[in-house]
Amino acid sequence: MTPDATLARLRDYMVGPARFMNLLSCFELGIVDAIREQPGATAAELGKVVGVKPDAVEQLLHLLVKEGFIAFDGDTGGYSLDGLADVAAPDLNRALAYMNLIKVVSLRQLYYLTDSVRTGTVAGLKELYGFEGTLYGAVAEHRDLRDAWSTLMDKVTERIDPWFFENVDIPAGAQVLDLAGNTGLGAIHTYRHKASPGLTVTTFDLPEKEQEALENFRANGVAEHCSFIGGNVFDSIPAGYDVVLIKHFLDMFDQDDVFRILDGVHKSLNVGGQVHVMVPVYPEDIKDTDNYNVDFFPSFFLGATMGQGGPQKLSTYRRWLEERGFTVTKAITKSPADIPKDVIPIPGVLSATKTA
Repeated sequence: MTPDATLARLRDYMVGPARFMNLLSCFELGIVDAIREQPGATAAELGKVVGVKPDAVEQLLHLLVKEGFIAFDGDTGGYSLDGLADVAAPDLNRALAYMNLIKVVSLRQLYYLTDSVRTGTVAGLKELYGFEGTLYGAVAEHRDLRDAWSTLMDKVTERIDPWFFENVDIPAGAQVLDLAGNTGLGAIHTYRHKASPGLTVTTFDLPEKEQEALENFRANGVAEHCSFIGGNVFDSIPAGYDVVLIKHFLDMFDQDDVFRILDGVHKSLNVGGQVHVMVPVYPEDIKDTDNYNVDFFPSFFLGATMGQGGPQKLSTYRRWLEERGFTVTKAITKSPADIPKDVIPIPGVLSATKTA
């Protein structure tokens, strides 16, 4: 890369946060919806609808016109949808859920990323909320964080679980443990996708999540097949299971804690039992431009959620499983071609068996 190209790349980073909030504000202010409802409306007309000065509307829309999201008619001064016109509402809502998560959970906290890395804590949570701990503790106390995070996570689970269960084997009548299964959605999906006579699924997570999980089981008609055990994976993991599921969890931790989790899972499984892991993964070639996990997750985990952790390459997870006494039987990555273009995580699935 030439010096000029390097400087140009640095400029792209300089304007990144400004571009992000400019775009998101156009949605939050209702400007995009107003254009959708009144194609050809001028900045003055849009300003009246959304309650802001037309000068500000015009300023914000310059970027969207430049990027092809919105079209501008120089003769009439009117705006209409361009690239946004053909985006289906569910797809746009999914993208906006990601953007809201980035604003509420990431953008503010990442102002303190350097401090977070130095201290190994989420410094932004302490500075902004007076909270000492991780995002997963903070969401229990702060509704804005919870709404932004849980809304998107439920959507992610709904979207990715069918692919996960297509690619894992759960024997008929198995006793399944969903490790760090939050409030039970993963257990519900497990039973629905892999139902068989005698199959039971237990959610294992912090005790304060039990009531909501049990309510979710009842509401979804699986209370006879799904249960909850409260605890902490770093204290002990319930034993005697045929299958353990670890979804959206291992990537939260550095290697030493991942090993502690895998050692606990090894003890939890019966001999011959299976562990199925789903995690976002980095590409084997870190310069792969189709994979945005590298762009997003390092700062997300270090500065906004855990103060540690981050995804690994699929080959690294395979090696770690083998080092902790498992025999890996499957290691696959979902094709980027099968993932909506606005979605950041590219997940991988690894299956492994506990040997004697």
